Amino acid sequence: MQIGIDVGGTKLEAAALNADGAIVARLRVPNPGSYDGCVHALVDLVAQIEAQIGARGSVGVGLPGFTSPRDGLVRNANATFLNGRPVRDDLTTALGRPVRVANDANCMVLSEAVDGAGAAGRVVFGVIVGTGVGGGLVVDGRIVEGANGLGGEWGHLPVPWLRNEEADAACWCGQYGCMETMISGTGFERVHRLRTGVSLSGPAITAAARDGDGAARASLDSYVDRLGRALAMIVNIVDPDVIVLAGGMSNVSEIYAPLPAIVRAHVFGGVWDAPIVPARWGDSSGVRGAARLWPTTA
Repeated sequence: MQIGIDVGGTKLEAAALNADGAIVARLRVPNPGSYDGCVHALVDLVAQIEAQIGARGSVGVGLPGFTSPRDGLVRNANATFLNGRPVRDDLTTALGRPVRVANDANCMVLSEAVDGAGAAGRVVFGVIVGTGVGGGLVVDGRIVEGANGLGGEWGHLPVPWLRNEEADAACWCGQYGCMETMISGTGFERVHRLRTGVSLSGPAITAAARDGDGAARASLDSYVDRLGRALAMIVNIVDPDVIVLAGGMSNVSEIYAPLPAIVRAHVFGGVWDAPIVPARWGDSSGVRGAARLWPTTA
């Protein structure tokens, strides 16, 4: 049995997968918002899940930020209480068994590469475009984390081929023009506000565009253009077989038809063809991918 845990900003979710990949138990609890509280809650979630299924399982955890392979400490998590803490080691000690930990976006891509929207591809790049932006790369069913644990950290690269109005977007990481500020759901809202002076939620902008509002349509088109340029940069580096999108903006159906042409216009040579698809497992991809950090067991 594989147990996966997804550490979110406001919630902790645990699920157990059987050998067929079906979720046989699932629990969600609020994230306590402190390091000790979070560790205790995760240990308790595992105990509750195992009580439900009547079996002991492997444990994988997806969390924001990345775990340094040099010292085992978490870095750059927007859940800042995790930063500088040995999450993997502390959970291993508390649970009395090895625990595998990976970035939450990496877990999403792994889930989709194993039995989701990217299962037909050997090289799968995945993107979370939600409140923030994350990315991950899976090759032959294995996460590419890199020598320093930074593989797939796409969200804090700048959007390429910046337009004048995009260059001054300051990001919380200290840089400018990052994907995080430009193609996240909050970035979509921010750019619309700058363009129109009107503050609307992402879903409201999308609804207005569907109703024929010209300014909202222009904001949506501008967003898709930024996303396409960003994906073209990935194509020029790894040329994935499949690109999988997750997060709130991935649910906007209007983005998919124009994206390939925008990507193609910015890739080297202008010759490119690969599917860009929404995640099969949606919000469940993170917890499923965390479980998949371990091989399938009976």
